[in-house]
Parts: sequence; C-alpha cells; structure tokens
Amino acid sequence: MQADLDIYVICAFESLERGQAMAFSLSRVMDDGATRPFSIFIVRTEKDQCVGYVNVCPHKGAWLNIGDGKFFSEDGRRLRCGRHKSEFDVETGVCVKGPCVDKVIEPVALVVMDGDVCLCGVKLAEEEISDDDELDETMEIMIHPG
Repeated sequence: MQADLDIYVICAFESLERGQAMAFSLSRVMDDGATRPFSIFIVRTEKDQCVGYVNVCPHKGAWLNIGDGKFFSEDGRRLRCGRHKSEFDVETGVCVKGPCVDKVIEPVALVVMDGDVCLCGVKLAEEEISDDDELDETMEIMIHPG
C-alpha cells in the first residue's frame, strides 16, 4: 500500500536566479499535530537544478544567512554560515571548511512540476481555503520569503 505524498508549491522556478538562494519561512506540522517554524532555502545551481536545505547550520544551529542575509562564500562557490564561516558544498550540503567539517546541512526533497518548485515529504500547515475556491493537486500554504 502506497501512502500519499504531501507536495507543496514553494515558488516559481523562474523566480530563482541561477547561482542564487532564496529563504522561505514555513510552518511544519509535527507528528503530535503541533506546528513549528520551518525555515528552508532553495538554491538554483549554476547547472540549472534546484537543491533545498533546512536553514540551520549543523555547528551551532544558526541560520546560514544570519548577519548579512547571504548564503554564499565570498567567491560564490560554496554555501556558508554567516556566524562561524563554515562552508558547504552547494550540491551535497557537506561542510568542507570550518568548525563542522564533514557534517551536513539537512536536505529537503524538492521536485520541479509545471514550472514550480515543490517541497515533498514534509507536512506543512495549510492556509484555510473556502468552499468557493477552486482546488488543485497542490496544497495552499503560507510562505514568507526570508
């Protein structure tokens, strides 16, 4: 028996610039039904692919873009933590420099469907939808770009 997979539209693929990252503040539904803040970021790589990660450095739990709001190292080749300057491989999330070498930023599952970047496999709090609204296959969520 196959379980249904939760899929949520996060943003349009074209709204992401190649070689850049965008943060999103979401609300995750936990196993006990409680909701918790869920900060993620999505990178459109130079190879025109999307990768996503939970916006938490594995070293001390700070947002990667803390401080100046940037996700990338000075040379633009790696993700980096604004607090401790750890650097991470963009495509794997593995720390290659800094106090958390070999640790990994938690990945999130993404898929591009019909021109939208969608988050999969995580239950998010949904926006209330009235009976008058047309429904589609994706769920409406509250998103606050970071």
